[in-house]
Amino acid sequence: MAAPSTLRIVIPGGSGQIGQILARHFHAKGHTVRILARHVRPGPWWTTLWDGRQMGSWAKELDGADLVVNLAGSTVNSRYTKGNRKAIKESRVRTTELIGQAIAKASRPPALWINASTATIYRHSLDRPMDEATGEIGGNEPKIPSSWRFSIDVATSWERAFFDARTPATRRIAIRSSMVLSPDKGGVFDVLSKLVRRGLGGTAGPGNQFFSWIDDLDFVQAIEYLIANDKLEGPINVCSPNPIPNREFMRALRKAWGIPIGLPTASWMLAVGAVLMRTETELVLKSRRVVPGRLLKEGFEFNHPDWPSAAQDLVRRWRERQSKS
Repeated sequence: MAAPSTLRIVIPGGSGQIGQILARHFHAKGHTVRILARHVRPGPWWTTLWDGRQMGSWAKELDGADLVVNLAGSTVNSRYTKGNRKAIKESRVRTTELIGQAIAKASRPPALWINASTATIYRHSLDRPMDEATGEIGGNEPKIPSSWRFSIDVATSWERAFFDARTPATRRIAIRSSMVLSPDKGGVFDVLSKLVRRGLGGTAGPGNQFFSWIDDLDFVQAIEYLIANDKLEGPINVCSPNPIPNREFMRALRKAWGIPIGLPTASWMLAVGAVLMRTETELVLKSRRVVPGRLLKEGFEFNHPDWPSAAQDLVRRWRERQSKS
């Protein structure tokens, strides 16, 4: 992307954890950041309100922007009731369609549109890694839970809406992102760390299911890399090159915190706990063995390609933030 030194960046759905990570990063680098959100959240950037359902005055924010990063979508950390399923799917597909329409009407469309997708699009995989070239899209496996099939339907519908958009002047990338781990309060790393510090951070379920992850620093560097490389477009896995089985992941996290033991959680316990916490066991039990084939092929270098070193660094940064608060 032959971009000016200062970019005008619009982030629909930028009030969530990933949006805030990117907004902080881009703002610190001197770029102009605009967030589209349902509610205003404090930050050193402009927020434009939108409902994510219909065209409105928010569309003018995309006209003349250099980059659009769409992260909009209702949380998947909920029970997959009929109402929640509808909200999860429609909030992703509809917002993507709207952004495509706004870009198509823009007099100066953005050079690059990055749209969120998910590593969950691939099948449950214990046998081999899933990259963009050889990875198998899930949904047709026999006897998989309906919640897993639903998540794949959301992912494929989301990407279909994205690539069906008629925006010939705009390069498009769907980031099939894994879990992004950061020291932010309320994020995945924070939640898992609380379990570890309470002695509950043992193996979840069988423990052989793979966990695909990326730390926040490598995530933002990967986004920067995608911005800078004009030839990259289409679906791109944004994750560490080394997914790790759950039992090893939790062991390394316990070691980083200096916690010697963690109580394991059987699959049936996770099912009960998911009901009580109003979430789904898929987030823990589905094996996501996803690798960043295209990023590696292009020569992208990870600062923390392995989980043990990333865990140590995340714990260190978490403690630094706590000491300053």
